[in-house]
Amino acid sequence: MLRARIIAESLRPGAVLEVPDMRVVRVWREDVAASTGPGQPPIWTLFDIEAPDDRAGELADALAAALLAEGGWYADFEVGADHVVVFAGRSFRYRQGDGPARAHVVAYGRSVGVPEHQLDWKG
Repeated sequence: MLRARIIAESLRPGAVLEVPDMRVVRVWREDVAASTGPGQPPIWTLFDIEAPDDRAGELADALAAALLAEGGWYADFEVGADHVVVFAGRSFRYRQGDGPARAHVVAYGRSVGVPEHQLDWKG
């Protein structure tokens, strides 16, 4: 079972995130003003979701289509021994612990405006 956290404010207006067998397990709002990047709001609405591992590709595709291109947003999750990091229009999947692959994704994140302190995902 894959688990992901989605920030509602990272989604484009009008975007629909629909993946078969995906379910929301927790929703809350959090004041994150101390750790936001340029253009990111100070309060976020967070959704913890779960889906079967075999839905990872569909979730990555849905997020890539739904995430805002501006603001340095991304989403990430683990599936099996892999880590998936999704940006607007693009996703990456690499084996956890693969330092060079992770560094490549971090560099891509920087190139699309992800604040340095938010490039801290595990894997």
